[in-house]
Amino acid sequence: MPQHEWLALVYADVTLVTQVDGVMAGDATGAVAGSPTSSSTRPSLVVRMLEAAEIQEGDKVLEIGTGTGYSTALMCQRLGNNAVCSIEHDRVVAGRARDAITSAGYAPTLVQGDGLLGYAEKAPYDRLISTCAVRTIPQAWPEQIRVGGTITTPMSGWLHETAFAHLTVMEDGSATGRLLADDLYFMTARAHVPPPRPPLVKGIGDARNAKVDPAILERGTALWIAQLPAPQAQIAWGENVTFLVDAGTGSRAEIRPDTAGGWTVLQHGPVRLWDVVEEAIETWQGAGARTNRGSASR
Repeated sequence: MPQHEWLALVYADVTLVTQVDGVMAGDATGAVAGSPTSSSTRPSLVVRMLEAAEIQEGDKVLEIGTGTGYSTALMCQRLGNNAVCSIEHDRVVAGRARDAITSAGYAPTLVQGDGLLGYAEKAPYDRLISTCAVRTIPQAWPEQIRVGGTITTPMSGWLHETAFAHLTVMEDGSATGRLLADDLYFMTARAHVPPPRPPLVKGIGDARNAKVDPAILERGTALWIAQLPAPQAQIAWGENVTFLVDAGTGSRAEIRPDTAGGWTVLQHGPVRLWDVVEEAIETWQGAGARTNRGSASR
């Protein structure tokens, strides 16, 4: 590819997948099937995240997920090499990022390891920014941020709805804040990816009338609400039926239209998945069903 075409791709405001199921784009000899496992995030989104993190001159930053090293280099340019520490889980991705960052003239602290553990050797930090989504905030993160410092990360549950959290670390070691309005998606930290979903089996469980239309789970905020009481549930749709399945407990719910114009739910297992989801949705609706996602804490 001519250099000018390559540069046009690099500077385009798009996300570029750089690895699929462990295969780097540069190593692929043809089309690669599978799930993206690393990418170069859209530049405008990188800047939005840096702004949301409220990073300022003099801040010391821990970045979770080096990726290509683009955001790492931006922070080095703004804050200086000594103020930036970045962790990448994947050994090959980390090596490629190190080469790119150093060839651009930057020398931050680069670590290949588990970002969910942070990097205590350089703590405390003023800001933590994560470029991968997490299901829960790891305990190591607030422990390594100074009181009054912030954690900025996408959060994604096993129903695959994501919210953007900006938390402040408090004196008691907790972290509290709000879920921001930004609509974004990042790949999930590998340790937080859901297990394989069990096969969908129809007609199993105790039946009752459902009070909530399952179609509401096609709305982002409602799906986020549903994740809270059923964090291990996964969702699937088929033939006008909504399925919730918990691989850990074997619990499942099947919601389908009935002949009276309502819905019937069949539930099986120790966790009544639709009961807890329905209660959470009704509580949210009773509070006005606001589209903003409110507050979060660790």
